[in-house]
Amino acid sequence: MTTTSDSADSADSELALLERYYDAAPRASARAEDFGPLTLFVREGAGWPFYARPTLGHAGPVSVADVDKVRARQRELGIPEAFEWVDEVSPGLRAAVESSGLAVHAHPLMVLAPDAPAPRPHPLVRVLDADDPLLHAALVVPHLAFAAPGTAVGAAGPAELAAEVTARAGDGRAPQVAERIRVGATAVAAAVLDGLPLCSGMHNPVGPVTEIVGVGTVPAARRRGLGEAVTSALVTDARARGASTVFLSAGDDAVARIYGRLGFVRVGTALIAEG
Repeated sequence: MTTTSDSADSADSELALLERYYDAAPRASARAEDFGPLTLFVREGAGWPFYARPTLGHAGPVSVADVDKVRARQRELGIPEAFEWVDEVSPGLRAAVESSGLAVHAHPLMVLAPDAPAPRPHPLVRVLDADDPLLHAALVVPHLAFAAPGTAVGAAGPAELAAEVTARAGDGRAPQVAERIRVGATAVAAAVLDGLPLCSGMHNPVGPVTEIVGVGTVPAARRRGLGEAVTSALVTDARARGASTVFLSAGDDAVARIYGRLGFVRVGTALIAEG
């Protein structure tokens, strides 16, 4: 018989596991700068910029002054003033971040249930290898997708994607991700139709834990189940690699319901702050 106490202990243990992942994952492609209760990850090379987050193991309060120091350093470096953390693990940080002047956005934090059924493959979706000619285009898809967040069908389609792919040619992102694919640090999946990826995403394993990130669909191709299909392919790949914990942060409750159909369950709240 499972008690309330057992469930709480299990949730705490799971969140502690995710905290260790959050600290370890950026270190492969970023340097960590110590700000006491906060750690700033600074990306080295091309790709999405990183953020600051609570220092692993820090249990004390984080002040507005602590946040301000990190923001000053981010401005000095010319990188986004961004913070990410789990509300249940660092419950006092939101007030400090908001008092510093940043907007905070909440996202359902979800973990794949151990007994979730094996996903069905989708005929348009494949996991890309390091030399796939569509890798660059697949990495561009989220830029277009997240420029128009949500699940509603939008105007941007293949023509806009093609233009964005051309504009970002030579940005260095594809070679960096290709190398991560070769060493097993990243897997990228894409839904491809008529030679163009319409949805893509990736997962980044660290030991037995992996996070699914960047799942986005070209706005004109939404409401076709492509995001769910790409996520399913990433889950299948993660399990094949031996991942015992697969997690993600949903954009909102509507997106969380989609992930729920695949067997993801909410374990907390991921908070993101941006200047």
